[in-house]
Amino acid sequence: MITVIDGPAGSGKSSTARAVADTLKIEYLDSGALYRTITLLYLQANRNERELFRLLNQQEISFCYRGRQFHVKTDGVRVTDRIRSPEVAEHVSDVAAMPKVRAFVNQLMREAVTNGTYIAEGRDLGTIVFPDAELKFFMSADIEERVRRRYEEREPDNPDLTLGDVRQNIEERDRKDSNRDADPLKKAEDAIAIDTTNLSFEQQVDQICSYILRMEKRLN
Repeated sequence: MITVIDGPAGSGKSSTARAVADTLKIEYLDSGALYRTITLLYLQANRNERELFRLLNQQEISFCYRGRQFHVKTDGVRVTDRIRSPEVAEHVSDVAAMPKVRAFVNQLMREAVTNGTYIAEGRDLGTIVFPDAELKFFMSADIEERVRRRYEEREPDNPDLTLGDVRQNIEERDRKDSNRDADPLKKAEDAIAIDTTNLSFEQQVDQICSYILRMEKRLN
């Protein structure tokens, strides 16, 4: 069984998906971390797309969710922390817009969920990657709330970060994600909309958990 959460940057989908996975003891799949991993390799390839795919053909990308963290390795080397760098954040939308990159990551995710119960989050999971998912959610929040959340998340490791920097990054990512030619961000017709602007974290987690538990009963 696969549950997917789509939505723009800062809407709360990543932290919510992890909390749901922890609460229900199911697997968590972080599509954003996979795109960030490809972006890290893109930077190592000096921003050359041909060189990037040469690296992808040579290196193995492995990942798992353990200890409340999504861990990623390339050729056995842990890159979990490196993919959260400001430089990766700056380029991830451009890399994620590449059709060949999207096809590569989509295949990684589909292969990962062949067995077990998963929750995954991203931007096109319900529309493109898992159109037949048992449950689909689309999380959103107003821009001020999304900027605040992302700033509080990143500022401890980036003391020079400003709210203006975060706003600019989110607005640019929104523009690119919604207007890219390959798999743009949009709500699936059968997705359940959740506006998290005025919800507590516990409330949004409880909402999704209750839907999943009801679906599991129906399937069983």
